[in-house]
Amino acid sequence: MKTYRKFACAFLILTALVNNGCKKILEEHPQSSIVPSFFNTPSGVLGGIAGGYAAIRESTYGTEGFTAEMDAGTDDHLAGGSASGIQLYTYNGINSSVGGAGFGDAYRAINTMNGVLQYGQSIDLDAATRKQYLAQAKFLRAFWYFLLVQKHGDVPLHTAFITVPTKADSRAPAADVYKVIIQDLTEAAADLPNTPAAPFTGKAACKPVAQFLLARVYLTRGWLTNNQADFQQAYALFTDIIANKGTYGLDLWQDYGDAFNPTNDNGKETIFVSDHNIDTKYGIYPLGQAQGGGPYNLLPWFTNFNYPNLSGINSYESASGSLVTTGAGGMVRDVQYGRPYTRTRPNSDPVKTGANAGKRYILDQAFVNRDVDSRYENTFYTAWISNVATSNTAAAANNKRGISYTMTPGVDTAIYMPADNIDGAPQFVGTRPFKGIVIPPKYWNNNIFPSVKKFMDPSRAAANFNDPSTRPVVIWRFSDVYMLAGEAAFKLGDLGNAAKWINVVRQRAAFRKTNTAIQNSAAVLAMTVQPSDVTLDFILDERSREFYAECQRWLDLVRTRSLTARVKAWNNEAAPYVKDEFMLRAIPQTEIDLVTEGPKMPQNPGY
Repeated sequence: MKTYRKFACAFLILTALVNNGCKKILEEHPQSSIVPSFFNTPSGVLGGIAGGYAAIRESTYGTEGFTAEMDAGTDDHLAGGSASGIQLYTYNGINSSVGGAGFGDAYRAINTMNGVLQYGQSIDLDAATRKQYLAQAKFLRAFWYFLLVQKHGDVPLHTAFITVPTKADSRAPAADVYKVIIQDLTEAAADLPNTPAAPFTGKAACKPVAQFLLARVYLTRGWLTNNQADFQQAYALFTDIIANKGTYGLDLWQDYGDAFNPTNDNGKETIFVSDHNIDTKYGIYPLGQAQGGGPYNLLPWFTNFNYPNLSGINSYESASGSLVTTGAGGMVRDVQYGRPYTRTRPNSDPVKTGANAGKRYILDQAFVNRDVDSRYENTFYTAWISNVATSNTAAAANNKRGISYTMTPGVDTAIYMPADNIDGAPQFVGTRPFKGIVIPPKYWNNNIFPSVKKFMDPSRAAANFNDPSTRPVVIWRFSDVYMLAGEAAFKLGDLGNAAKWINVVRQRAAFRKTNTAIQNSAAVLAMTVQPSDVTLDFILDERSREFYAECQRWLDLVRTRSLTARVKAWNNEAAPYVKDEFMLRAIPQTEIDLVTEGPKMPQNPGY
């Protein structure tokens, strides 16, 4: 593989502070290549670390390709009507041209971290500060290698800074990659402060972040090798973070929905983020022009159905039972409800065959306890409030209500999308005329579905509602510490502690601000599970409830070696085509083709 392509650091803003969204900057010296002498100064080392963080934003969390890789082809997501990379959703015809998001950027970041670690040992700083800088580089190198090894298995392993291009490369065994990751994170956790310290502010890496990633690494390797020692290491690390959460400034919000309030993006429940900023010193933001595929946070777009075009107030049910959209629309595109990309949708299709025939994963399995579990209503929109004064007359075509009216923006509901079927839909709730339209599950399809509201960004100007989000992409939340502690305990055969830690998350989900104390207590009791309830399928269902659309699902199924079984059980689109080989993504063919000297680099099976 040509290392100048793999490792050139053209994108570095070399002295930007490394939390990527910080508005304080030093002096910029953009570079098209990196030489060893560059890392001989504190500003050079900081610039290198900034590049490692920036690469996360450039091609992974928040971008279209990476989001599809993390959500598509799983049990809880299906393709939307305008899905891109459709092979990721169905596995039908999947090849080495899809599934490689971030591969090149990962190696560019890794080589930069290698330079920091190799040449930054002698920078003119006090020993404690220098140690923190190097610990940041170790964390980032491990972050990137862990992402690569989870997605691709055996990958090239380089721990020395490369300056001379070569056309030869080879894939190292995953076991060797894991050893490097574990060593880096162990040392990083020992040297990083308990909370982010200047100049690494915001939600940059600190001790609990490194510990959390190290615990995930042990847990993932344990699933691969069935190594009980790895599960024990993971469990010890997760529970240590929980025991010291006060010291680390980490905790759960009382209300699940508060975890997704933009004012809490960098709050106590957030462990680690990829920052975004409208200031072009920190990102590429062509205002009003951004399209999918760019290095932006586009999470608010992907899961939206086309609410402006499918909100005709005189829509009706056809003879075949589908929704026919007609009449003036009750909605126009706006900031609150986002840009309707229709890329991916919740898996609400009834399963066609097998033990789950007739059941819908999202409604009948994952979020079946919607009356006591607040996570469905905090994950999906169930109502779109009218934002345009749409008028209707009693004589209008297909108006079956028999009344004339004008919708009041900000008051009347233009679209009501309940999770259960309702008599009278789409124009009535029972016998009561409804000004907008009612779209129950019987009408849902790849173009009509509940939109995810977790990531909406109200900060964008109304005139620029198509802009990407400048909210940080939250990569890990503190609830995952409890969930993964429960998973590690489950793998250790300790079902008591597995239930204990998972119940912390479930009992939080029982809370509603609108409930009385008595109602919340009853919901907590209803949400509490017993040790005998904890199975792998239960854990995976619980992770759907807690982390739906948070770019975790494919990795969850791969980690637990459950991809094939879960997809066959729940996903009609992908069930005929999924195979165990697809628990690894392909090495991008463009990278394989660069190896023209020495042994040819092998591709993963199935591609």
